Amino acid sequence: MRIVVGEGSCGVASGAKKTEAALAALLAGRGGGIALEKAGCVGNCYLEPIVDVYADDGSLSARYVHATEDRAADILEGAADDLLISGEDAAFLTQQERIVLRNAGLINPEKIEEYIAAGGYEALKKALTQMTPEGVIEEIKASGLRGRGGAGFPTWFKWDAARNADAGGGAKYMVCNADEGDPGAFMDRSVLEGDPHAVLEGMAIGGYAIGAREGVIYVRAEYPLAIVRLETAIAQAEEKGVLGEDIFGSGFGFSIRIKAGAGAFVCGEETALIASLEGERGMPRLKPPFPAQKGFWKQPTNINNVETFANVPFVIREGGAAFAAFGTEKSKGTKVFALAGKIKKGGLVEVPMGLPLKDVIYGIGGGIKNDRAFKAVQMGGPSGGCIPAALADTPVDYESITQTGAIVGSGGMIVMDEDTCMVDMARYFLDFTRKESCGKCNYCRIGTKRMLEILERITAGKGEDGDIEKLEELAVKIKDGSLCGLGQTAPNPVLTTIRYFRNEYEDHIFKKKCTAHYCKALIRYEITDACKGCTLCAKNCPVDAIAGKVKEKHEIDQGLCIKCGKCEDNCKFGAVVRD
Repeated sequence: MRIVVGEGSCGVASGAKKTEAALAALLAGRGGGIALEKAGCVGNCYLEPIVDVYADDGSLSARYVHATEDRAADILEGAADDLLISGEDAAFLTQQERIVLRNAGLINPEKIEEYIAAGGYEALKKALTQMTPEGVIEEIKASGLRGRGGAGFPTWFKWDAARNADAGGGAKYMVCNADEGDPGAFMDRSVLEGDPHAVLEGMAIGGYAIGAREGVIYVRAEYPLAIVRLETAIAQAEEKGVLGEDIFGSGFGFSIRIKAGAGAFVCGEETALIASLEGERGMPRLKPPFPAQKGFWKQPTNINNVETFANVPFVIREGGAAFAAFGTEKSKGTKVFALAGKIKKGGLVEVPMGLPLKDVIYGIGGGIKNDRAFKAVQMGGPSGGCIPAALADTPVDYESITQTGAIVGSGGMIVMDEDTCMVDMARYFLDFTRKESCGKCNYCRIGTKRMLEILERITAGKGEDGDIEKLEELAVKIKDGSLCGLGQTAPNPVLTTIRYFRNEYEDHIFKKKCTAHYCKALIRYEITDACKGCTLCAKNCPVDAIAGKVKEKHEIDQGLCIKCGKCEDNCKFGAVVRD
């Protein structure tokens, strides 16, 4: 029997390490026969800690959720039936098609033997011993695999350009962009934590295809667990001979090293990433020349993100047609998304391209928390846009999502309910991009600040006639006047919220009212006739703004009220309302 504790970052944050320690202590007094191991996140982040029990034949016999340390003994005794996954929670995984996440939560990411047992490095062996570099690129082309980092550029085209580039007798480089910086996105982190060898194998195959013998993984320093597991995976791969010199006796050698980035969002842009790799400040460079011609150290360089590389072993092992069988005509394969925000089942999902948004949010994600009304979903992070509930039938593919004004991006989905103020949401994302601007371009550096100032005025109840038009005018100029994707896409959250929720902007400006009752400056708390005079609101008011006698209706002094909402939170009769 084998017991596996899910120890991705989400599991560790929920107490998985303590659960593992409790299980280890109990097993220590029982003798042998039961192995205790770890795995990455299986995807049900909202159910962590998760403990899986495998029978001697390797089959999964039980999956326990919310398996905290105090239930360790019950799990070992088989007396934790109340923790067994069931119903819609179990269906969370069965509704998905998993290629990138094929090993997520199932193998120990710190044991290369488990990756190999699951078919790992077979694709690399096939590529090196049975295929030419051109044949590898043709297979990637046949798959229709597009870059999963944001723009959706054809992977084969980038590889082909790098292969045909003249290195001038120097080196070529294969770079993995693991600088995942979108708020609410955690796809790449989970893949690196749960299945790092898939990325290493994909990079080695790519290196063979373009003629590179060195790879670099540029990963955020804020991902310490991912870095540790990558370091372990690289060391084990070198020991097994699947990285290093003369891999599988083919004469091809490939090495991989890690570069920890300092957390600059702009370094997700490939030329800024290259500058950072070279020890310079992470600022974008003019294109052309493109990295395929002159990238890292001015040598031909190919850059793909974590998810793109994790797809490659499947494509080579199973064939491009097997990958292309999923998805749509122009958007092939599957896509990993991180569900976050006001959703019941937050976590990782992988679905075929073309699945309607509503099927992801309601079918897999379980719908909106507390059964509130679905209002919008932000896709593509700060570079993307808000898609309203009215467009929930939109297929999740590059072309359809782009038509809404958003982008697929790296895969973040932040779900919003009826209590979300769309003006404040736009302000939040613009504040993020304004802070993350490298400052190279005037329009990005100053224009985003001017837009943010307008949004801050509007949410503070000081909006003016003409502010919406100013935002639209600035947005166009920032898009046109910025060098890299950060500036070119920074206005997207503002433009899409104006496009679909213009009424909320107008209410803020002209009616001095926040439709969602979120913006403090525009909220007014009132006590209705439903008040029973229980005094709880007055007792919990931090500024003594509420007065009234016991068993009589209370009143709020609007001049003293700081709009903290504690009166509403503590009222048991629903007598406190926001206007």
